[in-house]
Amino acid sequence: QVQLVESGGGLVQTGDSLRLSCAASGRSFSTSFMAWFRQAPGKEREFVSLIAWRNDNTYYADSVQGRFTISRDNAKNTVYLQMDSLKPEDTAVYYCAARRAFVSSRQMKDYETWGQGTQDTVSS
Repeated sequence: QVQLVESGGGLVQTGDSLRLSCAASGRSFSTSFMAWFRQAPGKEREFVSLIAWRNDNTYYADSVQGRFTISRDNAKNTVYLQMDSLKPEDTAVYYCAARRAFVSSRQMKDYETWGQGTQDTVSS
């Protein structure tokens, strides 16, 4: 059974940086895309960024473009989200997710495996 475990969340101030990690485990782990989503209090979960597992294709939500960077380490089955210039509106629980299909998607429903989430809080 494949599991995704996020880490790296915390409490920071406006303008600070955080780096999230998502490690995949399980002998049957195979994916085409890894993505980060987030859910702020009282809001729906939203797409943040995704990365293809076998090439350099990346995509970002407009709200984080230029501030967040997604990357991966295939040897470690790990995806990262470097978050710079953080704003209070970035406060949310961040989830990583994996998608096996060969077409990218920004829709939650298209991801089969999810992590438990990690809380990021940005104070003003």
